Amino acid sequence: MPMPSVSLMDVSEVVADPTLDRRRRRSFTAEFKRRMLAQAEACSGHGELAALLRREGLYSSHLSYWRAQLAASETLALTPKIAGRKSKYDANDRRIAQLERENAKLAYRLAISEGLVALQKKAQELMAAIAAQDSTS
Repeated sequence: MPMPSVSLMDVSEVVADPTLDRRRRRSFTAEFKRRMLAQAEACSGHGELAALLRREGLYSSHLSYWRAQLAASETLALTPKIAGRKSKYDANDRRIAQLERENAKLAYRLAISEGLVALQKKAQELMAAIAAQDSTS
């Protein structure tokens, strides 16, 4: 098999741009959303809305989603959601589970302590029985 004409030292290494390593989702503030909705409502001419969307880098789906949010709940509308999975348990459920674990640990320690006390009583009775037997003989 013939050797390659290019050595491995001649090949330049490709390095990834660190700014492109981790992309993040865009998040819009409630103030920005309200301002964009107001500007979109003010657009009356042909193509004005499309120009607004292009200028701001938005899609029409953003506007329709924000309008639906605003219509659903005026007080909590347009606030960003907390990322991640929702917890199955609320704070009270977590506290109850923690207390149940602590209770189980303490019950286990109590059972061990009671067993040790019973063992000490038996040992004391045996020592007393041996001492009584030695004194009678």
